Formats: sequence, structure tokens, C-alpha cells
Amino acid sequence: MTEDEPGVSALFDADRWRPTDLNAEFRDVTYHRGTDVGAVRIALDRPGVRNAFRPGTVDELYVALDDARVRGGSGYEYRDDDAGAGEDRETPENVGRLHVLEVQRAIRHLPKPVVAVVPGWAVGGGHSLHVVCDLTVASREHARFLQTDPDVASFDGGFGSAYLARQVGQKRAREIFFLGDTYDAEEAVAMGMANAAVPHEHLEERALEWAAEIETKSPTAVRMLKYAFNLADDGMVGQQVFAGEATRLAYTTDEAREGRDAFVEDRDPDFSEFPWHY
Repeated sequence: MTEDEPGVSALFDADRWRPTDLNAEFRDVTYHRGTDVGAVRIALDRPGVRNAFRPGTVDELYVALDDARVRGGSGYEYRDDDAGAGEDRETPENVGRLHVLEVQRAIRHLPKPVVAVVPGWAVGGGHSLHVVCDLTVASREHARFLQTDPDVASFDGGFGSAYLARQVGQKRAREIFFLGDTYDAEEAVAMGMANAAVPHEHLEERALEWAAEIETKSPTAVRMLKYAFNLADDGMVGQQVFAGEATRLAYTTDEAREGRDAFVEDRDPDFSEFPWHY
């Protein structure tokens, strides 16, 4: 923690971030926007329980991700203190939902790359969150990766396991889940589930360097590439997302405008000036 900015790690560079309007409303998450890079910083803030997340934490993560998107026995059940800022604490008893899956889908469908910055332990549900992110940068000294689902009678049968297998291979993914071994940052990079292991003090700096580099690229190309990477693993949902973005792009062309105008003007469209590309 820092004296000037409580609730953030010592790696936090206050000169490079400003709190968003939502930041003051959150209890379990901090949410900042870059001052010199077009990026946002969404971080867990529950140091007393090593950043383990409760339902309210997940709600706040989802709200922050949704805001970032706009701008540039049945599951986990609420207890009295589990709701996040602004959440309804009167959730009926015995009604739960795996709403962390909504956060996973939000990360997956966000039309921008999401970088997981791992300064310490990524365990259980937190491990699955880093898996679903587009890139992972980990502290060489302190990052540890551990999947504990079978130890607590839980299982992420979606992205947390299936997509992990795409990253590290079937045998290694089964090892991670079935044996529950702990892996450091260098091992995570070697097996393909993390991109870089960097000195702890340079962790956020590296993430910002990546953000700045991505910011120089074509936003449309990056968005379409992300959805293209997702397409093979996301089935018809992935196809829908990719096709929807492609359709949106098509609507910006003169050809699409001719089709629209012809319909509005009740005439036959004239596409003769538009070539067939081969």
C-alpha cells in the first residue's frame, strides 16, 4: 500500500494513473485510467484475504470491465458482507450464480486486449481469470500459479481448463488441475500460459509499455484479430461476435450506404461501381 493512494500496491505509480469516477464507489476493486497511455488499471483490493474474491468483488470487476468497454449449491451465494458497492444485499438465500463466468466472458468479448498483471499468487478462480486474459505478465520473484479447484470440490470446465489446454497442451493442463502443483513465473512462461516474467519492481512498467505499444496499432485490426483468435474456441458465440464486428465494419462502406439508401428510397440498388475482389 501507499500513503497517498490507499488500496493500491507499492508498484502503483500515482503520476501515471488517475482514479475514475467509479473508483470511489468500489469496495473490493480499484479502477484507474492512464494519464499518458490509453489504458485502464483494474486491480483487486482485498489484502486481508490475499485478494480472494467474493461475489461483490466479481460484480465490481464486471462493472469496471463494462465501463472500460464503453469508453475506448447452485453457485456462490451472497452473505451480508459479500455485496460490492451499490449491490443489492437482499439476494434470496440458496440462490447463487457463477457470475465470475460473466466476468470471464466480459474479458473475452472486450474489443480491446486485456493484460493480466500477476504480482503474487494467481490461485483457483484468479488463475482462471489470468488464463482468459489476452496477455499475462508476472513477477519473476513473487508470482505463483496454482489451480486448486479439485481441492475444494469445484471445477472450471470452461475457459479455465479448456482454454488453458490450448495454451499449454492437454497433458500439462491436466497436470495443473489434477496434481495442484505450484509454478513460478519462469515456469509459467516456459509452458506457454504467461508471456513474460519480469523483475517485480518493473511489473506495471512492463504492462504499460505493452499498452503503449498496442495503442500505436490499428484499433480495428487489433479488435478483429482478438475476435479471430477467439473464434476457433468459442464456437457459434465466437462466430457471432466476429461476424457482428465484420458486419459493423461493412456498414461503414459506400456499398452498404447504397444498399441502405436504395431501400429507404424504394428503388433498386446499383452496385455496379463496386468491384468483385479476388
